[in-house]
Amino acid sequence: MKKETFKSFYFYIKPLQPGTDILLAELSELGFDSFRQTDDGLEAYIASGNYQEDILDEVPILKNPHFTITHTVEDLENKNWNQEWEKNFSPIQVGDNCLIRAPFHDKKEVEFDIIIEPKMSFGTGHHATTHMMVDLILQDKWKDEKLLDMGCGTGVLAILAEKKGSQTIDAIDIDNWCYQNTVENVERNNCKHIKVYEGGAELLKDKKYTSIIANINRNVLLEDLPAYAEALEADAKLFLSGFYKEDLPIIQEACEKLDLQYDKHLERDKWIAVKFVK
Repeated sequence: MKKETFKSFYFYIKPLQPGTDILLAELSELGFDSFRQTDDGLEAYIASGNYQEDILDEVPILKNPHFTITHTVEDLENKNWNQEWEKNFSPIQVGDNCLIRAPFHDKKEVEFDIIIEPKMSFGTGHHATTHMMVDLILQDKWKDEKLLDMGCGTGVLAILAEKKGSQTIDAIDIDNWCYQNTVENVERNNCKHIKVYEGGAELLKDKKYTSIIANINRNVLLEDLPAYAEALEADAKLFLSGFYKEDLPIIQEACEKLDLQYDKHLERDKWIAVKFVK
């Protein structure tokens, strides 16, 4: 595995929301590869080859007087990131029948055994939003669904949907690292019905799905909801996560304007995962 050199930025943000969501979205456009939301802000990683001394000059929220954002930065030594994950990544079980594990973990007899090599991508099941989305998928019927996993991260949700019976699945992520990671994990789980694409909501033109899954930050969801609604067939399902409990009314209002009706939601560690129907 190729070793990568990264810079790690730790941002302290007040107010935490929507500051964190806005900052994450703006950094994503500048080549930052991976993020970790913290109790007081956001940790963001960028490959040294994509870093420039004035890169933060292009981040609008840092100049916004309504937010107080400071940061520290450090160089990360060359590391084999797979070895780092192996030291820190423990298997996750959701319900009685789904295990998300790395290749180096022991296999367990469960109905849905998903092998994920997460690298630097988001979506191992450890974060509350991924855990809840897995839970919602487990609760629903997926036989013969035409599914979109938008912002697929590691591809874990698309992989679970195929294991539950979906026959046509598109997995899309705008981040190249996530795209490559999903391709690898799809192959690792011997999935035959998942096509992986690199890009954003522009790829949804003329596409139609019976279900869409999107675990992305609030601002991106609000921006892309019209594209999701247009891509959903009648009586289709929309599963959303990546935002806090206090954001649910905003998300729900935006969905209802697009004829997407609230069905139910889960809550975990102040995060929300919600199901809408068209």
